[in-house]
Amino acid sequence: QVQVVESGGGLVQPGGSLRLSCAASGSIFSINVMGWYRQAPGKQRELVARATSDDSTNYADSVKGRFTISRDNAKNTVYLQMNSMKPEDTAVYYCNVDLQMAPYNPTFRYWGQGTQVTVSS
Repeated sequence: QVQVVESGGGLVQPGGSLRLSCAASGSIFSINVMGWYRQAPGKQRELVARATSDDSTNYADSVKGRFTISRDNAKNTVYLQMNSMKPEDTAVYYCNVDLQMAPYNPTFRYWGQGTQVTVSS
């Protein structure tokens, strides 16, 4: 009963910016972690950034100083602001949400459908 919807992908020139959005809805008791992963052609999926419920954040070394993750807990939404983008940022970006549907229930991981980000001139 949980849905994760992403938006904001597209084509951008090197040095440009994009902002991705991801909203979770449905049977949600609490959200622990919201994050972004990406998968480039021929490569494994990798963590880009994550944010906990207390706004602690972590970033992949390759995006530190360029990307910023943030959360709007009232809207169950997470954002990824991507600045100074490079061709190597080209990938399908996936939102993930780790949440509980009820108190004392286990935490499950849900995924968005993915959004294509292409950095090219």
